[in-house]
Amino acid sequence: MPRFLEMVQVVSAIAPLDLQTARDGDWVSLKNYKCCCIIFHKGAGTAADDPTFRLQQATDVTGAGAKDLNFGDFWKKQAAALTSVGVWTKVVHAAAASATGDGTSAEDQAMYGIEINADELDVDGGFDCIRFRVDDTGVNAQLGSAEYHLFEPRYPDSPENMLSAIVN
Repeated sequence: MPRFLEMVQVVSAIAPLDLQTARDGDWVSLKNYKCCCIIFHKGAGTAADDPTFRLQQATDVTGAGAKDLNFGDFWKKQAAALTSVGVWTKVVHAAAASATGDGTSAEDQAMYGIEINADELDVDGGFDCIRFRVDDTGVNAQLGSAEYHLFEPRYPDSPENMLSAIVN
């Protein structure tokens, strides 16, 4: 049976940082992967500092021609302590390039999962790269990080030989 790292390339989007400053994730290429699941993980913060996150697409990993990327439904785990949450809750979201946590998301710990298929990008326009971003959450500290989990590789291999997603 294949192991996780033989099927999934994991790339840091945003290192654990304070979200009271807007954070731009690194660009990743989906040229060699069919899908990407972005996991955004945040600590508890202050009421009304709900995070707004967004996606962009580009034609290369330098961000050339960057434009918004609409996404639909996503999933969340949210509670005062995430260790008490066993399953994801689907968040119905009309296709848009951004989403904001619900009215109590700032006070809680949360994880959000957004899945993007490579064919959802403007492939006719040459777009094959994506970036996750988080807007400034306000004046109060709130830690957060994000990772890209790229899966269904075009050329599955051992973890040390898996194709990179941070180069074109």
